[in-house]
Amino acid sequence: MFASPRRSRREFLGSITGGFGALALGALSKGRAAAPAIRIDPINPFLARAPHFLPKARSVIFLYMVGGPSSIDTFDYKPELQKLAGQPVPASIREALKNSRHSNVFEGCKDELMASPFKFSEYGQSGMWVSELYPHLAKRVDDLCFIHSLQAESNNHAPASYQLHTGETLAGKASLGSWITYGLGTENQNLPGYVLLFEAGPLGGAPNYSNGFLPAAFQGTRLRSEGTPVLDLLPPAELANGQRASLDLIHQLNLKHRAARPGVTELDARIASYELAYRMQSAALEVGDVDKESPALRNDYGLEHADPQVGKFGRKCLLARRLVERGVRFVQIYNMFDKDGWDAHAKLATNHPPLARQTDQPIAALINDLKQRGLLDETLVVCASEFGRTPMMQGDQGRQHNAAGFTIWMAGGGVQPGTRIGATDAIGLMAAEQPCDFKDLHATILAALGLNHDDLLFEHNGRPERLTGIAGNAEIIKGVLRP
Repeated sequence: MFASPRRSRREFLGSITGGFGALALGALSKGRAAAPAIRIDPINPFLARAPHFLPKARSVIFLYMVGGPSSIDTFDYKPELQKLAGQPVPASIREALKNSRHSNVFEGCKDELMASPFKFSEYGQSGMWVSELYPHLAKRVDDLCFIHSLQAESNNHAPASYQLHTGETLAGKASLGSWITYGLGTENQNLPGYVLLFEAGPLGGAPNYSNGFLPAAFQGTRLRSEGTPVLDLLPPAELANGQRASLDLIHQLNLKHRAARPGVTELDARIASYELAYRMQSAALEVGDVDKESPALRNDYGLEHADPQVGKFGRKCLLARRLVERGVRFVQIYNMFDKDGWDAHAKLATNHPPLARQTDQPIAALINDLKQRGLLDETLVVCASEFGRTPMMQGDQGRQHNAAGFTIWMAGGGVQPGTRIGATDAIGLMAAEQPCDFKDLHATILAALGLNHDDLLFEHNGRPERLTGIAGNAEIIKGVLRP
């Protein structure tokens, strides 16, 4: 006997409540599923792909100042800090920090403010304050957009570096360069889409530039800035004539091996890498031959500088310009020639000047060179570190790590030039105006490239992974990009 279909109003409403929830969940799921699926050709993973909307930039050059340069000694001038030198941190600022996630910033510091040992001056029509550490870059400030209110979640190098590169403080996630080449591919199929240039690797090692859970093809490729860009790129002369036939045979064997193991992306990456290496044999040698540039341009980049480290960093910057000029999507340069970099826990006045000298002239030349060639408008240049340094003294005239508020800058690629975004407090300790974090920075970089950060996703272990985390978790930093 069937139950009567007649029910009370209360029973009816109760029975459909779950249905409304299911409808809402379905709508949300449909809204998220509406993100365009990225179809990757496993054998040609770097084929150029359409962005979500009209991009402002097509390539990125990311300059990573390893170790944490002091913002209050470079680009974030704080006259109040100069006045209060030798005094304790003002009570109001101390209380604001104690009630924030950055309360540990006082650990390891003296309760004594330390004035900047460097002189600041205003430059350009925008009136930007720059310290004497950067005389060359100071002349280019009208091309730069300074973000003075960035914050990191960790006050330790490796976790903060992972967050800068991957959006998370733990190792294992996909890096910014991997996400960008996954989303857009690259415009030159004869060169890697994601290139790394460094002497000493970043703190925390390879997880900073790993592909993580993304297909293995999107791992960063390290090129050398001097000599042959890739070691053992060319075959011995006696084997050169048969190289194509050998590769074709290897390709067929790899395809046969792959057919029995569907879904193993490492096999796809291996097949693709053989073909890319073959195509790179002439392209990489050509792009790496920076000595063919004019003597005047080489001099601009500091290649003949008395300090050999200036020349080394200058070669990396010049090579970065040559790479993006040829359609490479993402180039990252690490400024680190030893194990410490900018990590000035003591004697900041002797640590920072040589590091600034190594980077100042080459970076200024890079900005100017890109601009002269009409490439700056389509190349996003980002200069950042994992955190800044405290206004309080540490040890012998040094500064401790500071994740509570620090400065980075961006240029080109749709960026509003000659602008300041956000601000730290009067002594440069914590972001006080328009605070933002690395996820917001990532969302802004993706937007410049025509990618919606919430729609750039990859299904992994049954959940959608994003560079910026859970949908709605990040915002484009207001004021950075031109309308």
